[in-house]
Amino acid sequence: MTGRFLGAAITLFAMLGLVAPAAGQTLVLEGGRIIIGDGSAPIENGAVVVENGKITQVGLAASVKAPAGAMRINARGKTILPTLIDTHTHPGQTKEDLDRDLARRAYFGISAVMSLGIDTDAYPYQLRAAQPADSPRYFMAGRGITTPEPGRGQEPYWISSVAEGIGAVRESAARNVDIIKIWVDSRNGQYNKLSPDLYGPIIAEAHKNNLRATAHIYDLADAKGLLRANVDAFAHGVRDTDVDDEFMALLAQRPDFVLNPNMGSRGAVADVSWLRSSLPAADYEKVEAANTANPRAAELHAIQARNLKKMSDAGVTIVMGTDGNTPYAPHFEMEDMVLAGLTPMKVLVSATGDAAKFLRIPDAGTIAAGKTADILVLDGNPLEDIKNTRRINTVYLKGVPVDRKSYP
Repeated sequence: MTGRFLGAAITLFAMLGLVAPAAGQTLVLEGGRIIIGDGSAPIENGAVVVENGKITQVGLAASVKAPAGAMRINARGKTILPTLIDTHTHPGQTKEDLDRDLARRAYFGISAVMSLGIDTDAYPYQLRAAQPADSPRYFMAGRGITTPEPGRGQEPYWISSVAEGIGAVRESAARNVDIIKIWVDSRNGQYNKLSPDLYGPIIAEAHKNNLRATAHIYDLADAKGLLRANVDAFAHGVRDTDVDDEFMALLAQRPDFVLNPNMGSRGAVADVSWLRSSLPAADYEKVEAANTANPRAAELHAIQARNLKKMSDAGVTIVMGTDGNTPYAPHFEMEDMVLAGLTPMKVLVSATGDAAKFLRIPDAGTIAAGKTADILVLDGNPLEDIKNTRRINTVYLKGVPVDRKSYP
């Protein structure tokens, strides 16, 4: 994987008149705008020092002292921020597929992902345990839990009793998963969904095993029931109707609750032209072909947008996540969150500092001394226009530039 991520570093830095930094080399990014990732005011004309893959200094360029022999990189006019974290994905399972999917995410500035509920092969568990230095970090729910859904994939546990649900949690805990995922959704009336008498004991058993539980939801009524059962997070927002006062009152009792809104299809034609220079022509043509208006999707998206804004305004922690297996999806998701009424800064924090806290990555998510040097350098200011996250100049994983010469 090392060659895949780092092979274009020499080309990139030659264009800047520099020599590519090697793993462990000290470098200084200076003169850029620094967005810390915790919601604090950006540092204009700032500098970041990286030594041995760690950030060692952050501050105004005039106050940061470059270590002797450091490679100095001119970042004037650019924005320096933490790499992005996607808390809701469904990547491939084989070694070939998963390595490729993670390489593609690194290409688009993503340094950590959470796979939510379809991990069945051995390799994802091996990767989770190893956490290779040259790859985005991998977190997982293992096999999620749902009721029998004939005709759909059997990657999750299909359970019909409390005993089966508790057994699924215990087996997942023994495999050292990061979170328990449940689905509470009839799929438009096709299946019997998990009922409170089933998901309540599952959530309680997760907590007994020092695990949190996150739920795929659709309906407001289910969201309320899950909050009463002490679920820790939602992997989607409420999608059937606007949330009401009762729901907001339940949320008010849960200050540690986390929402991954996962806005889904906006139902409108989007600007996808920024992908043309990255994706293979055939892949880009598929993106263009799917880029159509859908009035029903637009209606559902508007419900989610209103609910997201209301929950955010109430102080609920929001973390960015996208569902599916589209490596560039975070850049669309963040735009949708801003269109819902969240500020660009709030959205950036949801994709960096707060996402790192949710995945329990203590050394990532912010540009701060002591943190791992997972750094995204942009050619624009995302605080002025969130779409500027797509103007990627350089991605660093642990202080080493990612190979962005060609799409992995």
